[in-house]
Amino acid sequence: MHELIASPFLGEYMVLKPGEPRGVKISRKAYLALAAAEVFPTWLATAARKVWGDDLYRQSTAGRLLIRPEVGYRFGKATYELNLGCNYDCEHCYLGLKTFAGLDWPERERLLEVIRDAGVLWLQLTGGEPMVDRLFAAVYAKACELGMMLEVLTNGSRLANDKILELLTARRPSKMSLSVYGATAETYDGLTRRPGSFAKFMRGLVAAHEAGLQMDLSLIITNRNAHELDRMRGLADRFGLRHREYANMSPTIHGGDESLPSQSPQFLRKRTPFTGCDAGHTSFHVDPFGRASICKIGREPNIDLIHEGPSGLLRLGGISDGLLRRQAGCTGCTLQSTCGTCMPLVQLYRKAKAPLATYCQHTETGKEEAQ
Repeated sequence: MHELIASPFLGEYMVLKPGEPRGVKISRKAYLALAAAEVFPTWLATAARKVWGDDLYRQSTAGRLLIRPEVGYRFGKATYELNLGCNYDCEHCYLGLKTFAGLDWPERERLLEVIRDAGVLWLQLTGGEPMVDRLFAAVYAKACELGMMLEVLTNGSRLANDKILELLTARRPSKMSLSVYGATAETYDGLTRRPGSFAKFMRGLVAAHEAGLQMDLSLIITNRNAHELDRMRGLADRFGLRHREYANMSPTIHGGDESLPSQSPQFLRKRTPFTGCDAGHTSFHVDPFGRASICKIGREPNIDLIHEGPSGLLRLGGISDGLLRRQAGCTGCTLQSTCGTCMPLVQLYRKAKAPLATYCQHTETGKEEAQ
């Protein structure tokens, strides 16, 4: 199994080590030279010692360096949603109805190859809960084999499982983001609606930390756990982990409003102005059935990657431009430059019949009706 990856990335070239967040930027000339190198060149051995502490001097590249070829697509990142199922039943969840349906292994293997052929170097595995997916281990191992740097979004409940931990330590992810739903069993289990879930989370967190896996925490703030926020922050501090806080809930992917009442009003934050994103141009999202869309919010129109292959992704840029263009009541809005809600998310809020103040700066009755 390779130890380093040399790869094009959005018009540049990188050397990366799986499981490490830092990489080495190189020139195209150096990238091409590496493809023909039988031993690690001195410049790379010096960089590897400085960045990762590895000794590569006079070492053979055979079996240790993977060279990813240049491709005719400008995608560098993707999110793969393995399933829409979960072992929790959180009331704030944006998935709504949770199901475990998805592709069988031959189609998943083909899908991962298509994602690789599109130029994706960083692949985020998510769900639902990806680690309860029956093919998680196979997907993870195949993505590693294809030379992708992996990030896993998880609730952490399976991290103490021996097979899962063995997989993640043998082929380390570049990062894992663990969602935190409380600081006590009473609060955490109440939010997830699964008795014993806090104990599983803590066992997983401890196991992953002791294994030295790269992690950060996502503190999910709702009306059920807001009183424990300081203790949730303290949990991050206790393990020396960086954390982010999320309090603004979105409608479900089906446009349902059942997730919105879980918001904690005192912690809702004004979103930063939306000035555009790379969705559909250099990144994309893939659902459990191999359908690629610009992101997990703007799911339609989508492209069947199993049947169309990477060439189908060439249409995503146009789809993105159409979805992100201000529409309906947002057309000509004088506050567009300070609006923090992208148009696909606005459409979900409208479908959910959410109060205008939830996603828009216009709160007067007349303007709400105009939307």
